[in-house]
Amino acid sequence: MKVVIFAGGLGTRISEESHLRPKPMIEIGGKPMLWHIMNIYASYGYNEFIICCGYKGAIIKEYFTNYFLHNADITVDLKDNQHQIHLSNVENFKITMIDTGIDTMTAGRLKQVLPYTNNEPFMLTYGDGVCDVDIHKLVQFHQQHGKICTMTTIQPSSRFGVVNMEEDGTVIQFEEKPEDSGTWINGGFFILQPEIKHYLSNENLNDVMWERQPMYDLAHDKNIVGYRHRGFWKCMDTMRDKEELEKLWETNPIWKKW
Repeated sequence: MKVVIFAGGLGTRISEESHLRPKPMIEIGGKPMLWHIMNIYASYGYNEFIICCGYKGAIIKEYFTNYFLHNADITVDLKDNQHQIHLSNVENFKITMIDTGIDTMTAGRLKQVLPYTNNEPFMLTYGDGVCDVDIHKLVQFHQQHGKICTMTTIQPSSRFGVVNMEEDGTVIQFEEKPEDSGTWINGGFFILQPEIKHYLSNENLNDVMWERQPMYDLAHDKNIVGYRHRGFWKCMDTMRDKEELEKLWETNPIWKKW
């Protein structure tokens, strides 16, 4: 299966970094978030990617076009404009980068790249989130239920501590960053059947979010199933998130499967 990654948004909530580059190209541990996500999939044997480019997409194209040289030891003869590769340390990735428009919403981006999935099942995720979901188990789950879409669901932890009180206001205990018990949200890491094209058949989806009408319609038809992931998941939405991921990368990179 190929892996489609949304990487074209403006990233306005982390504008301190995204005014210079696309949000998925913001670095964690010296490597773009996009690289981390791709390595998660590649560690399970999925190394063909389709990147939905948009805002500052040329930066993504330049990065991967020159990736081989950036990660190799080389000798350059300026006189003859010749170079010799001595040693290269690159991943076995095959990457298709598609310009899906600067202002296009996620449903429109997905529709534009469908031809590159070769009418086969494929994976889909966002370019700003990592997790330690077992991709093999996710694929097995998807194949067993027979529906069009599998969505990885997660239980987010609160940014703030919770105060537990009795009826009269007496504080019983403090609970730091508890899980929202019983609440599940979209964590990305989808698997989709080719029939998803029927939910993206509207003539103009450029102003439509994948997370709205297409997913609502899938739910109405009982064609989307949530895979409950109880492990690690983290989205890089703000500078605080970036700093937390940087710290984890240095101490305990839970998402690192490679």
